[in-house]
Amino acid sequence: MTEQSLKPTGRSQALYRFIITVLLVGIIVALTQLAFTVLAYESERNAIAAQAPAIAATGTALASELEPEATPESETMAIRAKRIASGYSQAFPTNTPNPANTPVPVVEATPTIEAPVTAETPRPLPTLFIYSGPDAASAAPTAIPSAVPALDRHGNDLINIVLLGDDSEITGETVARTDSMVIVSINRTSGTVAMLSIPRDMYVFIPSWTMQRVNAAFPYGEAVGWTDGGFGLLRQTLFYNFGINVHYYAMVNLSGFKTLIDAVGGIDLAVDCAIQDLPLMESEVPAGAYPVGEDGEYALPVGYYHMSGAEALWYARSRNSSSDFDRGSRQQQLLRAIWRTARENGLISQAPTLISEGLANVHTNMTLEDLLSLVPLAAEIDASRIETFDLVRTYHTTPWQTPDGDYVQLPVYETLRPLLEDFYTPPTQNQISVEAASIAVYNGTTNLNLDRVAAEALQNAGFNAAAMGQRDVTDAAATTLIDFTGATKGSSLEAIAGLLNVSADGIDIQPMAQRDFEFEVTLGANYNSCRRQGVLPVDPPEAGA
Repeated sequence: MTEQSLKPTGRSQALYRFIITVLLVGIIVALTQLAFTVLAYESERNAIAAQAPAIAATGTALASELEPEATPESETMAIRAKRIASGYSQAFPTNTPNPANTPVPVVEATPTIEAPVTAETPRPLPTLFIYSGPDAASAAPTAIPSAVPALDRHGNDLINIVLLGDDSEITGETVARTDSMVIVSINRTSGTVAMLSIPRDMYVFIPSWTMQRVNAAFPYGEAVGWTDGGFGLLRQTLFYNFGINVHYYAMVNLSGFKTLIDAVGGIDLAVDCAIQDLPLMESEVPAGAYPVGEDGEYALPVGYYHMSGAEALWYARSRNSSSDFDRGSRQQQLLRAIWRTARENGLISQAPTLISEGLANVHTNMTLEDLLSLVPLAAEIDASRIETFDLVRTYHTTPWQTPDGDYVQLPVYETLRPLLEDFYTPPTQNQISVEAASIAVYNGTTNLNLDRVAAEALQNAGFNAAAMGQRDVTDAAATTLIDFTGATKGSSLEAIAGLLNVSADGIDIQPMAQRDFEFEVTLGANYNSCRRQGVLPVDPPEAGA
């Protein structure tokens, strides 16, 4: 398939091209975000194979013998409920994760790989060549895993698109590493969308090469002339290590991302975890941040902000006080904000006339026909049908240092596989209706716009939450939750309480037939909006600042 990479001409044409890039995000909830990338660029040697005999004792198994059968609906719902209620987060004063006991993977026999079933679509999806597996003589710093069984699509018509961030503007190299990677799975059977972030430091087997970071697959494929180039090898890598058959890709760079945001007038964003970092190349520190310390760092506190493209890029790229895992969550958060802006501005309805302009501004193997087939879904989808999935460090991965001294993450397939199966399993209609419960959120503290931050967190979990502003009181000590439904079966009460950390003492059941909302929340001083793992506390403002 021919890659689209024409050069835009003229300021107005560029504007339309970036507007349609937003449309692509609306169409797939993210098609053109991915200019998120890190400042740090680490060089690595490619002579790992020569060291294998000396480090054979360090071999670490990455494979598991998990069966590819579909997860029963009851088990799937249990997994979802646990994820919604807990968020895999841990509560401690500093937001720093507790150590976890990670299962020790073992080497298993290579399972038989079944070719993914090709869904019936308006146009046939690209066919995946099944890699036969590593050569017996292949060597790597750690044991090469056997191929992961293909994920079961459960008969659903799926289109999988990997969104990539190009770091060439920082590194200056012709073929850039893909330091940002989000897989968007569009389920045309159920009308739902799922997003999964893949950390750049995930240490995987790259077919016909060796064990390496996943972000090295694309540039290596380009360098060796792999079939379908860098995407062809990345596609093989994702299928071999995760069982996900990715059909398409879309790649943009830093400049494209900034212009994209500015073309729609900026985006509104709820910062639920404060972050701290230095000013970063090609970006701007958000206006709401304050300077800290003597090193020139800035801290962006929890709040609700309007960001320009350059400011949003700083927010997306920062990881000084967090990690790649948290950065992936912020990138998905930005995807939602871009999609929401595109929908509110009526840009999706203009898709048929603007998509061709957008194709000239992104590198992709999708055609106009491919994109137009997604327009109906983009026009109808709402937040309750969009799910986001993130890996949790020390639970889904194990930190490891290579013989070359690089710090990477080894997949833990015993815990990762259920997450991947959940990613491929659309929510049932009952789950959608339960999670779409209406919630009024009030701010009972002096923290400005805290109700908007909490409301967006609930919206991202699939709830129909609305920020209602400030309560008469600003000194509420604890968050309270009122349930006006009185329902016991199929209630969202437990999930809402879990997301907002509301204790049993803060829950009040008041059945009311005539009501504007099903639930009412008043945020107190004990509300902690940051539920993500591995986010460090930021420095407070200096006295008098």
